[in-house]
Amino acid sequence: MEVTLLLEATENAFRILQRAREHAVGVLDTAVEFTAEETRYCDEKRCRALFTGAQRKKTQIHNFVGTSIILFAFWMLLSGKFDAFHLGLGAICCTLVAYLFHDLLFANVRVGDMRIVTARFIAYIPWLIEQIVLANIHVASLVLRPKMPIDPQIIEFKTKLETDISCVTLANSITLTPGTITIDIKDGVYYVHALSQKVADDLNAGEMEDRVAHIFMEADHLYVQDVLDAARIYQTLRV
Repeated sequence: MEVTLLLEATENAFRILQRAREHAVGVLDTAVEFTAEETRYCDEKRCRALFTGAQRKKTQIHNFVGTSIILFAFWMLLSGKFDAFHLGLGAICCTLVAYLFHDLLFANVRVGDMRIVTARFIAYIPWLIEQIVLANIHVASLVLRPKMPIDPQIIEFKTKLETDISCVTLANSITLTPGTITIDIKDGVYYVHALSQKVADDLNAGEMEDRVAHIFMEADHLYVQDVLDAARIYQTLRV
């Protein structure tokens, strides 16, 4: 009788130990899975941070290079001197300015492909030069006429541009074109001095504003090319 009870007690003890072992193994497995999941999450977070940092660094480099090229092109255009001293001095100054203010030129860009903005801005320059030449001819024709049929006036219009850089680009484009000078910009309203009714009508037509909006992909000015560019970028992100 005592032997039977001893055997039963021993069997129960082994059974309890087996259950305790199985429970301990389950707890260890859960701990291992949790640790692995936590490690994987940390690795993914670390990789994501590294990728984001690399993307941000890449964007900053693109902005710096694009700003340097644009500033140096304007330096050569405005200086008119192409000797080694002036070109070297221009390169140093443009590089320094681009390093300090490269985030200003490409700030607030909606779609994150700076190559499109740079390419459109470069394509805009020949059109602007053409407008400058035509405006020079028009102003010269007014001045050379005996009666000088000028009609100076101040016009104002509400711009549809949204970002600071696009507004500044339009203001400078207007001032660079003979016959018009941007006097002030206040609450999105441009105040421009126009030499004649023709230049005022040309400005009110809004072609220059549309072209500047096209450069910086402004929402209120939608072009077919904008849709194609956005679709290409979206397709790249999906892949």
